[in-house]
Amino acid sequence: MSEAQTPVEEMSFEQAMAELERVVGALERGDVALEDSITLYERGAKLKAHCDRKLKDAEEKVAAITLDGEGNPVGAKPVEGL
Repeated sequence: MSEAQTPVEEMSFEQAMAELERVVGALERGDVALEDSITLYERGAKLKAHCDRKLKDAEEKVAAITLDGEGNPVGAKPVEGL
């Protein structure tokens, strides 16, 4: 299955960003038929939302970790999914 056919929800952040960059590039070049442009735009919107969710999840995990003066984690709260 190529990345373009991979369900967005199953992609890593890096995979989704790479495909989003390809989608944006194709749309910017304007060498895609109108109907294909609409499909690409819809896929791009899903990819962007997926990347936003992945970043938010990562930020929440980082925020749950507190470091002491020596850089050691202290009082780290368990985060769902870790």
